[in-house]
Amino acid sequence: MMSAKETLIQKLDLQPHPEGGYFKETYRSPDLISTKGLPDRFPGARTASTGIYFLLENGNFSAFHKIKSDEMWHFYEGDMIEIFTIKPNGVLEKIKLGRNIENGETFQALIPAECWFASRVNKKGSYGLVGCTVAPGFDFMDFELANRQELAGEFPEHAEIISELTRVFD
Repeated sequence: MMSAKETLIQKLDLQPHPEGGYFKETYRSPDLISTKGLPDRFPGARTASTGIYFLLENGNFSAFHKIKSDEMWHFYEGDMIEIFTIKPNGVLEKIKLGRNIENGETFQALIPAECWFASRVNKKGSYGLVGCTVAPGFDFMDFELANRQELAGEFPEHAEIISELTRVFD
């Protein structure tokens, strides 16, 4: 018998994500926003919005990365996911995404464009399933995975969490 996590991965057709976890794109708007209608940080036209399912499991974190768009996270099921955001001014924010609002958890969280962010599930053997909506829509050209040494050099006061939530590639 498959676990709830394995069932979700199979039934939702989730695939490994480059930053960690599993994902499946569920929506890509047919509407395009022209370069003229976008901030200068976008090198070309973008779809208006995109949506994905995203599943994280304990021991498989989503590494620090940033994108050029705002990203809204929506909690669906499983256990609480911690999201760590480093804003351009160096402020570190920890968001608890989950259903226990009495414990400071929230059902939705906004990650502003150009912020470094990473996430994890702390409960051993557990997982969390969320949805992520990106506007303007996600494009891998707008995705940057953090280099541990460079990010810790830029934000030395957050070196410990950066070390925990980045990967070293050969």
